[in-house]
Amino acid sequence: MKRAELVFIPSPGLSHLVSTVETAKLLLDRNDRLSITVLIMKLPNDASVGTYTEKTSSDLNKSPRLRLINLPGLDHDQDTPPSQSVPHDFIDKQTVHVRETISNLIAAADSQLAGLVLDMFCTNFIEISRELGLPSYVFFTSSASGLGLSQHLVEMRSEHHQDLTQFINSDVELSIPFFTKPVPAKVLPSIVLEGGPVDFLNYFERIRETNGIMVNTFYELESHAIDALNFHGSKFPKVYPVGPILNQSSQSFDDDVKKWLDDQPENSVVFLCFGTMGSLDEAQVREIALALENSGFRFLWSLRKPATKGATFVSEYENLEQVLPEGFLERTKGVGKVIGWAPQVAALSHAAVGGFLSHCGWNSILESVWFGVPIATFPLYAEQQMNAFLLVKELGLAEMIRLDYKMDFGGDRTPEIVGWEEIAAALRRLMAGNGVREKVKEMQKKARAALEEGGSSFNAQNLFIQDVITNFN
Repeated sequence: MKRAELVFIPSPGLSHLVSTVETAKLLLDRNDRLSITVLIMKLPNDASVGTYTEKTSSDLNKSPRLRLINLPGLDHDQDTPPSQSVPHDFIDKQTVHVRETISNLIAAADSQLAGLVLDMFCTNFIEISRELGLPSYVFFTSSASGLGLSQHLVEMRSEHHQDLTQFINSDVELSIPFFTKPVPAKVLPSIVLEGGPVDFLNYFERIRETNGIMVNTFYELESHAIDALNFHGSKFPKVYPVGPILNQSSQSFDDDVKKWLDDQPENSVVFLCFGTMGSLDEAQVREIALALENSGFRFLWSLRKPATKGATFVSEYENLEQVLPEGFLERTKGVGKVIGWAPQVAALSHAAVGGFLSHCGWNSILESVWFGVPIATFPLYAEQQMNAFLLVKELGLAEMIRLDYKMDFGGDRTPEIVGWEEIAAALRRLMAGNGVREKVKEMQKKARAALEEGGSSFNAQNLFIQDVITNFN
């Protein structure tokens, strides 16, 4: 019996890579006729990807059906603004290496390539799949609502010839079939509306050329958006909601942080974390500190230093007292802890954590649902404003601080500042144990049931595998 091999190509960056590898593991567990190779693009100076790849490769020594291949490194233009959250020039320059690597896989004596599974930002590699006569699929690492929105914006521009820049800073609300409520233009991804050197909509438009789309979500969470996507029929590839797919590896806190958490009452701690690229202006940091101090809640705050202009990665503060209000650390001693990088899964899975002040990245949302921890929304960039709208207005699974806050990567405008009173009020609602917490706990049960045998995502995974093998044969 032939074994069908899929080649996954995630975009650079740890969050997309981790989701891809976890998806690969899950599919392999579902069917022993599959094998998977993951091609890894590593940005210069991105130590996190190298560390993760090294550890994961070591763990995979006993898993011959899953292998990781590092593509050759390239020099990346450090002048590319980090607001372009995925370095697309870097991806496009890897085309020659991707083509060569896949051609070598085909030439191998035991080759049984069944298709390419492309990241949402790697759809230009569809050309390679065509050249080599292979089916192509997409792994969409954000929400089904986000997938639908991307296609709606494609249609507005390409089919209805609308100028999307008209919605920049607009108060208009749009009727979008993938949402049940009107969507404020202010929560649309600014990197799509503003244009610039990267045409994001071109990447999303090419998704329609593939054989199918796996989405890291589950039907019970986004039933309206998934039904609307499937309603597109022949106009759109088949959608497989296969999540929630999380990285639950055994990262842990330092001993003193873990001991502090262990000593706190259940559901009493607010966890604050803004993702791998998330950081805030010093004035905003001080407002959050005042909100924490005045609300009186216990807190664990992952506070990162913004990247310098033109750089990509955040870093750690050498002296937290330089950015926090004078005396804050002393006054909140015992009540809270301010740390640098934090193992987010370890925090959200801890019984003491009862609320999550989050940037609303999709992986963070899925983790909050999986562990039953409600969110207070503080979106920063990419599609996070839309995610916040989805959580608060569509699903009722979060408390709103802001829906349309946007991080100023380029330093070209005066940063918007959300006052401490607004933040503190949201934290009080978050920690009050109201209906939002109950809804999140109920969705937690549905998330776990979706992955169990016979669940909606379990069935979607099997259907994807069945379609891959059918196309392969």
